[in-house]
Amino acid sequence: MDEKTNSRFYLLTPPVGEDDLNAFAVLLAEVLSAADVACVLARLAPRSEGAAKTMIARLAAVAAEAGVALLVEGDPDLALRAGADGAHIRGVGAALSQAISRLKPEKIVGAGFLRSREEAMSAGEAGVDYVMFGEPRPDGWTPPASETIERIAWWAEIFEPPCVGFAAELCDIAPLAAAGADFIALGEAIFGAERPAEALGQAEAALLAPQSG
Repeated sequence: MDEKTNSRFYLLTPPVGEDDLNAFAVLLAEVLSAADVACVLARLAPRSEGAAKTMIARLAAVAAEAGVALLVEGDPDLALRAGADGAHIRGVGAALSQAISRLKPEKIVGAGFLRSREEAMSAGEAGVDYVMFGEPRPDGWTPPASETIERIAWWAEIFEPPCVGFAAELCDIAPLAAAGADFIALGEAIFGAERPAEALGQAEAALLAPQSG
């Protein structure tokens, strides 16, 4: 039979620099008006530390205007100072424990870069609000889509916390949704497109198309 997905979008920004902020804020607002987005993960370019609070506050305001949560990559203290909705942490360990202690229950804490099923389960047991599979490494390498789909299907069948599946290409959206991803993460496939808002509209069409099951 054909079923429609309940998955929503989770956008990963490119690394935003201080000089890029004004133009990117306008672009982000345009993109968020193009489809139903649940969350944006704000990633700042290196050497933006001095302006980080101002930058995150600006992007959080854009997201809030669209009714979208904005998370900070890797810095729970910055999330608190800038009024963001939470933080996304790489891996498990002290950094994740600190983020949970600092932010929850008022704000969101998610975990990604989970190298094994054991790490994913540890993150879930720690109390994260979601786990993410398949996101690109800092050097740009992305796990094969088949690996991410397998991990999503495993998690969705067994565990309660929501899972996010990263789609490197728009063609990965439907299989991730069919596997049970609560959220589909998109980065370069949207912000690297010639017309990002149109690309997100295409992504939404792929997401909303009935899935054979």
